[in-house]
Amino acid sequence: MDLGFFMKPEGLITLLVGLSAFATILTIAAPLLQGDQMKARMKSIATEREHLRAAHRAALANDNAGRLRDRANPGLVTQLVEGLNLRKLFEAESSRDSLRQAGYRSERHLIYFLAARLVTPFVLGVIFFIYSTAVFGDKIPTNMRFAALVVGIVAGFYLPNVFIKNKINRRQLSIKRAWSDALDLLLICVESGMSIEAAMQRVSREIGSQSVPLAEELTLTTAELSYLPDRRKAFENLGKRTGLPTVKSVVTSLIQSERYGTPLGQALRVLAQENRDMRMSEAEKRAAALPPKLTVPMMLFFLPVIFIVILGPSAILVLKLS
Repeated sequence: MDLGFFMKPEGLITLLVGLSAFATILTIAAPLLQGDQMKARMKSIATEREHLRAAHRAALANDNAGRLRDRANPGLVTQLVEGLNLRKLFEAESSRDSLRQAGYRSERHLIYFLAARLVTPFVLGVIFFIYSTAVFGDKIPTNMRFAALVVGIVAGFYLPNVFIKNKINRRQLSIKRAWSDALDLLLICVESGMSIEAAMQRVSREIGSQSVPLAEELTLTTAELSYLPDRRKAFENLGKRTGLPTVKSVVTSLIQSERYGTPLGQALRVLAQENRDMRMSEAEKRAAALPPKLTVPMMLFFLPVIFIVILGPSAILVLKLS
């Protein structure tokens, strides 16, 4: 097909309509094609639990054979990351925390993310430059092509962080929606005489149908409570992995209960009530903000239709009489 066709208005309209139709079909079909990922995610959590167990045993035995083997046979991406010292350049620890909040916990995910932050700007820059050259040809000056190259580089620099931030927001939203119910279940389990490990394990099984990320985090916390020598570290890791203030407040209460021996049921009851009050106030705030948000859509879409329905017959009658 002639690329000049896309430079014409009808070509651009055809392209936009095609993309809109494809996006609509993809949006409708995506929920139907997506199966239940609960079993796969729980399997990955079980694998992560085995990694924690192996890491704990290796730490007790001072056995670093796994790390030495990985260093002896590094992959291409690992060589790229280590050779260019990308861990220091892109602040690997902050990237590691962000990846954990997004649900990517292994060292392999960190290496791929650091490599993507290096490669993506160049790839997008080249794509933008080739696209501007192939589509527009000699119709735009050379400096505009290099401007497209710079835009691609800048977009590629921020794209991996935007992707991870989006995953974090979606994951935090799922955890936040199910956290109140999980807290109530945890309170019931604790007041029935169960230990905090057994309570979290029970809640993780029950809450998985509502929020898989929250079930993952509770399962990981249960595993860390079993294998980490410092139980406070396991609770702190739960707060860091979620990044939610409501979870961190519960984590603080759990740490204080472990340190001072205070009754955990009473603290969880107060926190559960505060969390329910916060959810109610947030719902009221959203409901109060709804009328101002509907003002512009009402003026743009509803009022013109009402005017056409009311004044349309009169206008047609006037035109016939004239």
